[in-house]
This record gives sequence, structure tokens and C-alpha cells, in this order.
Amino acid sequence: MKFLLVFDFDHTIIDENSDTWIVKCAPERKLPNGLRNSYQPGHWTEYMGRVFVYLGDNGVKEDEMKRTMTTIPFTAGMIDLLGFIGENKELFDCIIVSDSNTVFIDWILKAGGFYKVFDEVFTNPAAFSSTGYLTVQHFHAHHCAKCPKNLCKRKVLKEFLDKQLERGVSYTQIVYIGDGGNDLCPVMFLKKNDIAMPRQGHTLEKKISQLAQSLSPVQCSVLVWSSAIDIMSYLKLLIKK
Repeated sequence: MKFLLVFDFDHTIIDENSDTWIVKCAPERKLPNGLRNSYQPGHWTEYMGRVFVYLGDNGVKEDEMKRTMTTIPFTAGMIDLLGFIGENKELFDCIIVSDSNTVFIDWILKAGGFYKVFDEVFTNPAAFSSTGYLTVQHFHAHHCAKCPKNLCKRKVLKEFLDKQLERGVSYTQIVYIGDGGNDLCPVMFLKKNDIAMPRQGHTLEKKISQLAQSLSPVQCSVLVWSSAIDIMSYLKLLIKK
């Protein structure tokens, strides 16, 4: 009996958006209007690439970025939840699927002491160039019209489950924990026995309830959370069954 926990990162594990938090490193802690207004829907990764160039051009170095990023607060109750999962790793496989990037997530998880809680992290690859600039790439290519062009979380989840099956690993239940609009696509992939846990008051909860109102509800169960303690309470019930 093994459970798969799938986490989003921004506004789920941490209580902020890591990509907008990095702007604290910019001169006067803000971006010029031209850069801010250059974002086009579905092309966030390209936009962040331009933000990182701007930071590099203004002499913002890796250590300053790291110092800033590791001050992001975890969501209420999340430290307790991740500690609980860490203590029960024989029951839980745990992955992150996020539109952030590898550098930010590694820094934050390692600073919090939670790096080993997660089996795999699926996010946009990032690295510092030889000139000290942070660069970011698309996670993958896909054909899903519903998702931003750099990442379809449903595709990630499906490929992970297929790979696990090849290794002889299948899950009693998938628990999907997220908040954003891009979490709806993987939630719609979940089956009757699985559970989606949208964060209260965020886009994913609203989208799931809109589907229910239009009489095309998601197949899985839905349990809303406001503190990660709510998630921990559910997991404790799950492993008692």
C-alpha cells in the first residue's frame, strides 16, 4: 500500500510566488515598466528569462539571489506536513510538479531541510551561465491547448505513473495538492479513487467548483485546505485505514 503525493510549489509549499519574489533583488525592488509589460499569456518562462537578464545586467549575483529566495515563508502548517511525510516515507512517494525552476526549488527545499522528502522534482531547468546570469528553459514540449507552452502537468504526471508501473510500482491513491489554474489539467486526469486538494480561495478551487456547477465535475474526490495541517489530518486518516 503506497500513496503518491503530488505537490505544486508556489502558493502551495511556499506561501508566495518564487518568480515574483526574486524581484526583491532588483534595483529599488521593482522592474522597469517596459519589462513588466512584456509578459505574454502562456509565455511566462520567456518573461522570466528577461527578468534574469535584467538582474544580471544590474550586477545581482547568485549569493544575493539565494539569500533572498531562502527568506520566502513556507505555507501555514507546511513545515509540520513535510516533517510528517519525511517520517512516513515508506508509505508515501512524493513529487513536485511546478512552473518555478530547479535553482529556486533546490535552494528553498535545502534551506528548509526538506530536500530528501521529495523523490523527484519536475520543473523548468535553470542554471547560472559562465557570466553569472541565471538562465531558465522550458521543462518540455507538449500538445495540450489548456496549458502554458512550457509545461503540461498532466503529461508529467502520466509519464511519471507510466515509468513507475514499468518498475512495478502502483499507487493505492494519488493525492494532488495545488492552487493554480495550471493544476486543473492534471486534476482532470485523476480517477475516482484519487483526491484533489485545492487551496482555499485560490484559482484551482474556483475552477473545480465551476466544473461542478456546469455538471461536468472532476472524477476524483475534492478536499479543500487552508492550512497544510488539513492535509496532514487527511494523510493520517489515510494511513490508519
